[in-house]
Amino acid sequence: MEPGAEGELGGVAGWAVDLMERLGSPGAGLAIALENLFPPLPSELILPLAGFTASRGTFGLVEVLVWTTVGSVVGAVALYLLGRVLGAARLKRIADKLPLTSADDVVRAEGWFARHGSKAVFFGRMIPVFRSLISIPAGVERMSPVRFVALTAAGSGIWNTVFVVAGYLLGENWMLVERYAEVFQLLVLLAVVAAVAVFVYRRVRSRVAPTAG
Repeated sequence: MEPGAEGELGGVAGWAVDLMERLGSPGAGLAIALENLFPPLPSELILPLAGFTASRGTFGLVEVLVWTTVGSVVGAVALYLLGRVLGAARLKRIADKLPLTSADDVVRAEGWFARHGSKAVFFGRMIPVFRSLISIPAGVERMSPVRFVALTAAGSGIWNTVFVVAGYLLGENWMLVERYAEVFQLLVLLAVVAAVAVFVYRRVRSRVAPTAG
C-alpha cells in the first residue's frame, strides 16, 4: 500500500488489509474462510482488495487465488460438518421452536435440495449469504464429501477469480468492483431461476405428453 492508503481504510477493509499484510496471501484465505462462516463479512469487498494488494507486489496473483479458494472450501466444509452433526431431526425440532418456521419447512427444504443439490452448491457459491447457508443442508442430506468439496471449489474458484482479477487490474480503483457486484450476482441468480424453470417445464411436459397421446 502507498503511504497513507491503509489509514484511509476502515472497518472490514482495514481489517482485511491488516490480515493480509501480517499473514500474506494465507491472510486473504483466512478472511474468506471467516466470510463463509459470518456472511455479513462481504467477499465483494475482501476479494478485490486482495487483488489490489497482489498488484502492489505483496504476493502473487495465482497465490492469492489459490488461498482464497482454499479459504472458501474450509469455511464451507465447517458449515457442512455442522449440518451433518445436527441432522434433519434436530433441525426440525429447532425449526418448530422458532417463530414463523416449522418442521414442514425443513421437510420441503430437504426435498428441494434432493432435486437440485448439485446445482445449488455450485451456483450458490456466487450468491451472498446463500453461499454460506447452502453448506448446511448439504451436510444434513449427507451429500458426498468429495462431491461437495469439488462443487464448492469450482463455484468458489470462479467467483473468487472474477473479483480478485478485477481488483488486480483496477489497482487503486479496486473499490469500483463492489459497485458492479450486484449486477454479477443478479445474472447468476437469473441463470439459476432459468435452469429451474427449464427443469420444471421439461418435467411437466414429460408427464402431460403420455396423457395427451
